[in-house]
Amino acid sequence: MATRRAFLEQTAACALAGPVAMIGVHRASGKEIELKGLDVIDCHTHFYDPSRPQGVPWPRKNTPLYRTVLPKDLRALPKPLPLTGTVIVEASRWVEDNQWLLDLAKEDPFIVGIVGNLQPQSETYERDLKRFAAHRLFRGIRVSHKAVDQLLAEKDLRPFRLLAEHDLELDINGPPAMLESAARLSTELPELRIVINHIGNILLDEKGPRQEWADAMKKAASHEKVYCKVSALVEGAHRANGGKKPPCDVDFYRPYLDVLWKAFGDDRLIYGSNWPVSDRAASYATLQQIVLDYVKELGPDQTRKFFSLNALSAYKWLDRKGRQRHLQ
Repeated sequence: MATRRAFLEQTAACALAGPVAMIGVHRASGKEIELKGLDVIDCHTHFYDPSRPQGVPWPRKNTPLYRTVLPKDLRALPKPLPLTGTVIVEASRWVEDNQWLLDLAKEDPFIVGIVGNLQPQSETYERDLKRFAAHRLFRGIRVSHKAVDQLLAEKDLRPFRLLAEHDLELDINGPPAMLESAARLSTELPELRIVINHIGNILLDEKGPRQEWADAMKKAASHEKVYCKVSALVEGAHRANGGKKPPCDVDFYRPYLDVLWKAFGDDRLIYGSNWPVSDRAASYATLQQIVLDYVKELGPDQTRKFFSLNALSAYKWLDRKGRQRHLQ
């Protein structure tokens, strides 16, 4: 996490004049477009409360992330586009923390979906999955690419097959090797919806995308039910820059985004922030502005897909009244 002085310097460097109008220029036609009634679903946030009697297993004590983080805190952040809702990704390995999020969602319709944390190799996995799948806001689970690779090696796909049977999705996280893991699993289970996290957790620098990463993305995207979350851009640039503040200009990120849109097209890329972890690299307003500047040039339909409709296809999130939304 940056110091307060560094944060203020970064904010000044990437300052916004206030919330932007939802107006852009279509890249192909050069005509202005206006976006009305835009749903914005942040599909990668983390919430937790270290003040609970049992505490939390993540984040660690004595770190800037170790504080109470709730949906109201996300809503209060300055941002170019207001959020309609969020899909939470549970980082805790404690099974009952899945229930804690579900209980939190009962009181807050801003939460439109939850990606839980269950271990496929656990003896209680099937029982736990059945239990939480009964909650309509429970939309899937996240696992490491190592878990995927291990079960593929053991030819034991039942844990993932159960997800598909419950109409749930699978988030995969890890290093860039996760792209190969996603492709292999989708080959075996083409009916399972898979979401790659954080564009593969690569480093982003001025040299631009590595061909190996671009080829792996293309391979993963060749499977029609594999999606990719466009998240952790600023973190990737932050790490590549030795922990210094990352660029806030979309042109720095454009070569990477071009690879993603060429591989996945307009229908399978999803907006996510990775907040509050992203605070270590840039403000929420900065990370949202970067992707907004890119996608609004593609046109209004593509912008709506990126900020909500593609997530609706992948996660089948619920609206504020708890109803399943449907693609038009």
